[in-house]
Amino acid sequence: MPAGLRARPDAPTRTQFNLGRALPFLVLAVAFVADLLTPDRDRFDRLLVAAPALAAVTWSVPWTIAIGVLAVVARLVLSLIRGEFAAAPELVTNLTVIAGVTAAAAWVSRVRTRYERDMRELTAVAEVVQRVVLRPLPAHLGRFDLHLLYVAAAAKARIGGDFYEAVRIPGAVRIMLGDVQGKGLGAVETASVLLGSFRAAVDDAADLAALADRLDEGLARYGAWDPDSDAAERFATVVLVELPDGEDIARLLSCGHPAPLLQRGGEVELVHFADPSLPVNLAGLADSHHRIEEVPFGPGDRMLLYTDGVSETRDRTGTFYPLELRLRGWVREPAEEVPDLLHKDLTDYGAGGLDDDVAALLVALPRASR
Repeated sequence: MPAGLRARPDAPTRTQFNLGRALPFLVLAVAFVADLLTPDRDRFDRLLVAAPALAAVTWSVPWTIAIGVLAVVARLVLSLIRGEFAAAPELVTNLTVIAGVTAAAAWVSRVRTRYERDMRELTAVAEVVQRVVLRPLPAHLGRFDLHLLYVAAAAKARIGGDFYEAVRIPGAVRIMLGDVQGKGLGAVETASVLLGSFRAAVDDAADLAALADRLDEGLARYGAWDPDSDAAERFATVVLVELPDGEDIARLLSCGHPAPLLQRGGEVELVHFADPSLPVNLAGLADSHHRIEEVPFGPGDRMLLYTDGVSETRDRTGTFYPLELRLRGWVREPAEEVPDLLHKDLTDYGAGGLDDDVAALLVALPRASR
């Protein structure tokens, strides 16, 4: 997985998977030994039927059948040791039950392996889509270091309604980070349209205001081309940043997006937007205008761009995540470690974990860069 993109923490671990594969054999061994070592009236051989049932969870069809055969063999060996008559009704019943459970387990294993194969194929497709739509950011762009945290809301998703991009253009670095209203495939579709518009316009847009207009135009054109598309009805909050090569400043434009946090030395403060623009795809509701803010951004400074999946995470009492306070506590931490610290802290803070897409981009200007 590319750096900065995080998988959901509830994914099964390799240790759990290996334990699941060993469990059928463990049941066979325990049932066999327990039946040998206990009096005849204590019958543990009935537990042998659990082995093929457990095998269906992790083993293939042939292996599930083989484990069922082992259970049959174990039951026959126990009957020989006891001197049980081969045609005894209890023995016939036990073997019939084991055979029936093995057949059912083999069918379950077949269904499961088909599902897993389909999921692998879908995951491969999702990874390709992710690389096309949300390309991994370089660790360094011009004078600046970029450190990304991205977690999709859906447990198995690779991409959600949050989006980002950073591009080196002549004389500057331009960055976009945004959040589409809502969730699901419609939000992903809208994010892909906005990313395409940004990439098409980022080189030749005269300034951030012109770039914001191009985002609106791109989404409007897409809606006109496909009026039934869910993307035509959605809006997105966006923050645009321009970092010129020859000046220690940052130019920012907010389209209804949460204000970035700026760290200088040990101080952390919100970037103030005197007149933020409307979110993208809502510009038609009022006179369209864009005001660009300019703030100092020199060597040693950091800027955190983030979506509301970060700032609006709540604990069990409903209290919002104290992002500004946390960032103050991490001012002495290496910049590359901040996304991991933020991810762990958000997961611990949120009631029931994270339930929204999360995107955060820490932009740092090392002191040696000038």
